[in-house]
Amino acid sequence: MKKIRLALLDMNNNHANQGMRNITEIAQTFKQNSDEDVVIELFDVRYKNEMPRVEDFDIFISSGGPGNPHRQGHAWEQPYADFLTEVWEYNRNSADRKFLFLICHSFQLAAIHFKLGNICKRKSYSFGVMPIHKNDHGEKDFLLKGLPEPFYGVDSRAYQFIEPNLRKMEELDMKIVALEKVRPHIHLERAVMAIRFSDEIFGTQFHPEANPEGMIKSLEIAKNREAMIENYGMEKYLETVDRMNDPDKILLTQTQILPRFLEHAAKEIIRDLTTA
Repeated sequence: MKKIRLALLDMNNNHANQGMRNITEIAQTFKQNSDEDVVIELFDVRYKNEMPRVEDFDIFISSGGPGNPHRQGHAWEQPYADFLTEVWEYNRNSADRKFLFLICHSFQLAAIHFKLGNICKRKSYSFGVMPIHKNDHGEKDFLLKGLPEPFYGVDSRAYQFIEPNLRKMEELDMKIVALEKVRPHIHLERAVMAIRFSDEIFGTQFHPEANPEGMIKSLEIAKNREAMIENYGMEKYLETVDRMNDPDKILLTQTQILPRFLEHAAKEIIRDLTTA
């Protein structure tokens, strides 16, 4: 039996969050349902400066987290940049492959690392259940294909990725697959919400791991609740809370994107092994 080695990178810097709990639950479900022997290991990247060795794992999920994604002089920053480079180069030069999913803060770090565009602070903190729009590439991408247009995801961010360097992305064969909602009354560029970095690497600005229980706990935090009311108004806030358990909203996103990524990665890893 092939051993699938899965590394979970906690980027929350010791801040209380629901994301890692949800990611861990999805990973454990994948382990329980897998025909392979799945080994899961957790790394506290920002708080404990723990980094997985790329050669020791097959799949990586790197979480969201708080704070400025630009360099601040912390000890973990260069090792994380080296990790991104190493996964990228490994996939370009090796017969077998490493699979990586980047969420929110990790997505921003990767966009900065590969110099893909302008990652800047938003005018106000965004938090809530947001409609996310697929473009033509997104409609064809297997991770998003089964989702409606638009689909819904949990957004929690002080920063955004705008003004993508399309020439650079084309050089690297990276594709934008989703954008934030159209806001005709606000003359601001739509933020990038998901990128297909490569066949093996995918990233989202939103939180595909989020579930209603975690969202409700997050709304108990005053900053999140106030941001959502400020952005949408009290009526929309109450409607969102009321519709949190809709099976076609964040529950659908949670059950499709990350589980499908893990299942696909495992199949490709086994295929690489059998064809080597």
